[in-house]
Amino acid sequence: MEERPPLPPAEAWRAVARCVLRCGVLLAQRRLRLPRRHVGLRLRFADGTTGTVYRETRVDRLAPVDPCLLVVEFRLRGVHGPRAHALFRAESLLNTPLFAGFPGLVSKFWVAADEHDVYRGVYEWDGPDRAEAYARALWRVLALVSVPGSIHHCVVPGLRRAQVLADPGLLGAGTPGGRADWWRLVDAG
Repeated sequence: MEERPPLPPAEAWRAVARCVLRCGVLLAQRRLRLPRRHVGLRLRFADGTTGTVYRETRVDRLAPVDPCLLVVEFRLRGVHGPRAHALFRAESLLNTPLFAGFPGLVSKFWVAADEHDVYRGVYEWDGPDRAEAYARALWRVLALVSVPGSIHHCVVPGLRRAQVLADPGLLGAGTPGGRADWWRLVDAG
């Protein structure tokens, strides 16, 4: 679960461009969904922070063959206070083409800023290598708007998101409150 560095800029931007084109195809085929079932779900992480799912994006596709969980975190530059966060959450829907067309995406929980203004994305992906490639390309996009040093990701192979929501203990135990466990979900309710 060691975090790898971002992709080289040219490689990352080519991947994002392919993603935007594929997202257009998914939209034309009406294969992107915004289910509401999990909106409002509060997620508690092992570092002691909590965030609420404010949107879910799902791709109509076959069940993953090689499922994995991907958790991404970042803190936006210059976004402080309830009004600014509400504006970002509303605007963030426009960012869908920057991730929804990456190969292997199953679904994404958009998690509102926690007590430290940190946003998270909790994804289900088909293929840990694909999830890793996405996270390393996404870094280049997030770096444009995020506080330097605040972008992190963790790929957990072999687990579906539904399994983790039902039993967060599947992610193992660590030191409660430890910063290294920012990604580890400990409760969903």
